[in-house]
Amino acid sequence: MQSKLLCIIAFIVGLFIYSGSWAQNKIVKGKVLDENGSPVPKASVVIKGSNAGTSTTDDGSFEISVPSNATLIISAIGFNKSEVKTSGEGALTVALTADNKQLNEVVVTALGVKREKRNLTFSSQEIKADELVRAKESNILNAMTGKVAGVQITSSSGTPGSSSRIVVRGVTSIIGNNEALIVVDGIPVNNSETGAVNSGPGSNRLIDFDPSIIESVNVLKGAAATALYGSAGARGVVMITTKSGAGSKKPAITISQDLSFESGIFPEIQNKYAQGDRKEINGVVYDNVYYNGETDKTSSSWGPLMDTLRVNGQPVKKRNQLKDFFQTGVTSNSTISFSGVNGPGSSYFASYSYLDQKGIAPTTYLKRHTVFTKFTTKLTDKITGTFQFNYANSRTNRMPEGYILESPIWTIYSAPISWDPQPTVNADGTQRVFRFSRNNPYWVLDNIYTKGTVNRFLPVITLNYAPFTWLNITERMGADMYNEQVKYFEARGSVANPNGVIVDRTNSFRQFNHDLIIDAHKQFNKFNVQLLLGNNVLSTYSQNVEGRGVGLSITGGYDNVANASTQTYSEKHYLSRKTGFYSQANIEYNRILNLALTGRYDGSSVLAKGNNFYPYGSVAAGFVFSELLDPKLFSMLNFGKLRLSYATVGNDNVDVYSLTTPYLSISNTNGNLIGGISFPFQENNGFLLRDVLGNPLLKNELVNEFEVGLELKGLNNRLGLEVSWFNKKIQDGLIPVTIPPSTGYNRTTINTARMQTKGIEILLNANPVKAGKFNWDLVFSFTKLNNKVLALRENLTSVNLGFTQAIVGEPYGVKFGNRYARDSATGELLIDASGLPFVAPKQGILGNITPDWIAGLTNNLSYGPFSLSFFFDMKKGGVTENNVDGYGYFYGTPKVTEDRETRVVEGINITDNKPNTIPVKGQDYWRRVSGILESVIQDATYLKLRNVSIGYVLPAKLIQKTPLKSASLTITGRNLWIHSPHFTGGDPENNSFGSSNGSLGMFSFSTPTPRSVNISLKVGL
Repeated sequence: MQSKLLCIIAFIVGLFIYSGSWAQNKIVKGKVLDENGSPVPKASVVIKGSNAGTSTTDDGSFEISVPSNATLIISAIGFNKSEVKTSGEGALTVALTADNKQLNEVVVTALGVKREKRNLTFSSQEIKADELVRAKESNILNAMTGKVAGVQITSSSGTPGSSSRIVVRGVTSIIGNNEALIVVDGIPVNNSETGAVNSGPGSNRLIDFDPSIIESVNVLKGAAATALYGSAGARGVVMITTKSGAGSKKPAITISQDLSFESGIFPEIQNKYAQGDRKEINGVVYDNVYYNGETDKTSSSWGPLMDTLRVNGQPVKKRNQLKDFFQTGVTSNSTISFSGVNGPGSSYFASYSYLDQKGIAPTTYLKRHTVFTKFTTKLTDKITGTFQFNYANSRTNRMPEGYILESPIWTIYSAPISWDPQPTVNADGTQRVFRFSRNNPYWVLDNIYTKGTVNRFLPVITLNYAPFTWLNITERMGADMYNEQVKYFEARGSVANPNGVIVDRTNSFRQFNHDLIIDAHKQFNKFNVQLLLGNNVLSTYSQNVEGRGVGLSITGGYDNVANASTQTYSEKHYLSRKTGFYSQANIEYNRILNLALTGRYDGSSVLAKGNNFYPYGSVAAGFVFSELLDPKLFSMLNFGKLRLSYATVGNDNVDVYSLTTPYLSISNTNGNLIGGISFPFQENNGFLLRDVLGNPLLKNELVNEFEVGLELKGLNNRLGLEVSWFNKKIQDGLIPVTIPPSTGYNRTTINTARMQTKGIEILLNANPVKAGKFNWDLVFSFTKLNNKVLALRENLTSVNLGFTQAIVGEPYGVKFGNRYARDSATGELLIDASGLPFVAPKQGILGNITPDWIAGLTNNLSYGPFSLSFFFDMKKGGVTENNVDGYGYFYGTPKVTEDRETRVVEGINITDNKPNTIPVKGQDYWRRVSGILESVIQDATYLKLRNVSIGYVLPAKLIQKTPLKSASLTITGRNLWIHSPHFTGGDPENNSFGSSNGSLGMFSFSTPTPRSVNISLKVGL
C-alpha cells in the first residue's frame, strides 16, 4: 500500500514538473527578409545559449518552440547576424543586413545546389548577368571569352551564328568530345555543332539561348567540382542559372533595344599589282604580263604595276575586292521582359526577344525568336514548384567557306585588283570568271546557299519538398528537344558541280533528364553537416535523315530534291541511356575546416556488359586559416583559405554503337557497285560491313586530377586573389588505330592512350579606387597549361586529328608537315642550285596550337550615373596555319608579296656548302615557299581590346513625371583593336572550319571577324 502511494505521489510531482516546463515554452513564428524585403531561405534560427534551432523555408518563414523571454540568433550566408527577443506577442519579422566584411558569396554548384563560396573545396568562377549582356554577343560563349581563368573559348568565323568552342583546363580526350558540359537550371543541354553541309562551320546549339534571360554563369573547373555530374562532367561544367522574378517587389516591365553596325577585320592583301603571270611570246619568256580575265585567264596576280598599267591608252581601275564584296553588317536585338512577386514564395519572369543579324558577307544572316517563362509558387506549406519553358526559333543563311571550289571567300581573297567581277554572267548565260576553276563570288550569292531552321523546346519542372527544416527533397524533370531542317542548294553552272546539287537534311534531337535529390542539412554544435543523395537518368535520341540530289533539271532556284535527276537518301538514328547514383557529404567544423566527399556510380548503354557500370569519386578539404588570425589583422586579411582535392572521373566518350560493326547500304559505300553487280539488284538493296571494326571491349576513359588552391581577400575586401594549380592525368584514352586490310577492315578504336595536363590559374579582383561617387573595379585572370601526350599504343607514336596531330612526348595538337631543309649544325636554310630553299626530305613538328598562356583584364569604372567598362584579353604563343597565305604566295596576293624584287636568299648553298650568292626573282621565291607548310605556320599571339562600353543611367528626377521607372543608354564597341604582330590573316583567334578537334589550328578563307559599334537603350516600366 505504501509503495503504491509513493508511486502516485511521484507521478503527480512529475506531472506538475512536466506541466510547468511545458507551460514555460511557447511556439514562435516569424519571417526573415533581406534589406529589399525579399525572403531569405535556409537562414539559421538558433536559441541563444543552446544548440536548439531550425532553418527558414524558401519563403523565409520559420517556426520554433522557445522558452519564455528567449533570444533568437538569426544568421544566413552573406548577412550579418541578428539577435531578436521573443518576449512580445505575434509573428516576428527579422530584416538582415548584407555582410560586406565576409566572403559569404553564394554560388550555384553541381546539380544546381547553392553553397557558400567560402566553404567550397574546389575551383569555380562566376560571371554575372551584366558582364554577359555588356559584351553584346549573340552567342553566350563569345560573351565569356577571356573572362574565366582556366577556360579557353575560340570562335570559328564571322558569319552570323557560327560556332564557338569552350574547353576547360585543356583537353581530356585524344579523339573524343573535349568541350564543357552545358547545364541550364540543373538540366544538361545539347551544345553540338550542327547545320554545316558543305565546308565551313555550323552553329553550336547554345546559340539558341538569349543571353538576357541569364542571371549568372558559374564555371566548375576541376574534377572534384564536377564529379556529381557524371561522365560528361569530366570536361568541366558551365552552370547557367536563368532569371526569376524573386527580386521584384512590384510587377516590372523591362524593354531594351540594341542596334549594332559591323565591319570586317581583313587579312593583309597586296594592292599594287594586276592580274598576270609569266608568259612566252614568240619564243621569249616575259615577266609581269597582264591578263585581263576575259580573253586571258589566270589565278595569279603576278602582272604589272597598276599605277603604270594602261589598256587602249586608259588606266585600269584599281579595285578593293574585299571592301567591295563585304558590306556593313547590321544587328538588331529587341527584348521585353515581365517580372514580379505574387506572394510569399511566388514569383514570375517572362521574356521575349528577337535577334536579326545581317552579316558582313551579303545574304548571310541569323534570325532568332526566343520565348522564356519561369514561374515559382508554393503548392503547399512544404512543397514549392518551379515551372519554366524556353522556346527558340532560329533561322540562318550561310555560304560555303574554306578552300573549296564553291567558296566565294576564297575567290574574293585571291581576286586580282584589276578585274571587275560585274556582271556575273556572260551573254550566253554562263558564269563570268577571271579563272577557270573558281565561281564568280557574286554569282555564288544568288546560286549557292545553306539555309537552316531550328525549333527548340526546353521545358523544366522542379518540385521541392521540405518535410522538415533540415531536409529538402527535389525532383527535377527536364527535356531538350529540337528539330533542325537544313537545305543546301548549288545551282547548275557551278564550276564545282556543273549539273547542280541539292541536299535536304533533317536532324531531330530529344534528351530527357530526371534527377531525384535528397539534401539533408544539420548543425551539431560546431559541426555543420550536409548530406546529399541522388539518382539521375538521362536518355538521348537523335535522328538524321538526308536526301541528296544531283543533276538539276529546272534552273531558277527551284530547290526541291524532286528537281534532281539522281536522288539518294540515308538515315541514321541513335539512342543511348545513362543512369547514375551519387552522394556527397560536406562537413564544416567551426567555420574553419571543410571536408567534401563525393561518390558516383554510373551506367552507360554505349559500353559493353562488364564495362558499362563504373564508380568514381572525389575527396576535398578546405582550411579557412583566417579564422585563426588575430582580429587586429582583419582589416588587412579578411579571408584566407587553402584547399586540396583529388578526384577520379569516368569519361564515356565512346560513340554510340561503337562496340559493333554495322552494315551500310552499297549506295553509301561503293557507288552502288560490288563484284560488278549494280544495286538495287532485282529490286533488292545490298549491304556491306563498315570498314571500321567495332570493339566490344571498349570502356570509359578515366580522368585523375589533383588540385591545390589558395584564396585570399584583404584590405577590407578590396583585394581578392585566387590561385589554383592542378595536375590532370588521362588514362584508357580512346584512339583510332589501323589494322591489316587482310582482316576485311581498315581501322578500329582502342583504349590505350595516356595524357597529362598541368596548369596554373590566377584570378585577381581589386577595387583600387572608391571615393565618393567614383568607383573602379578590375578583374584579372591568367591561365597557363602544360600538356603532353604520354602514350598512344605500343609502336604507335602519332594519331591524326585533322589539321593537327597527337604525338607521343608532345603537347596535344601539334602542326606536323613539310618544312625547310636546314643545316643540322647551324639551323640555316639549305639552298638548291637555283638559289631557292627547298623541302626537307623528312616531315617534322612545326608548332603547337596551344598557347603558352592566356589572360584577361576587365575594368569597370563609374561616376554617379556614368559608367565605363573596357576589357582586354591576350593570348601568348600557340601557332595557326595561315592557309590564305599558303595559297596566296602562289597567286601573289598577300601583302608581303608586294616585295617582288630580285633577292639572294640567306642560307647555305648545297652545291658548294658556302653562303648562298645566287639571285632569284620574287615570283620564283614566293611560289617556291608556297609549297612549304612551315612558311605559313604563324605565331597566333594577340592582344585585343575586345569590349568597350560607355553607359549613362538617367537620374530619377528626370523621369519622375514619366511612366518610366528607369532608363539607360549604352554605347559599346567590340573588337575595336587587335594587335597580332606575327599573324597576317586579320584575327588569329578564329578556326575556320568549326569547333571540332579536327578543325583547330587553321585559318582558311572564312568570313572575317567583325568589328562593331552597338547602341543600346533600356527602360523599365
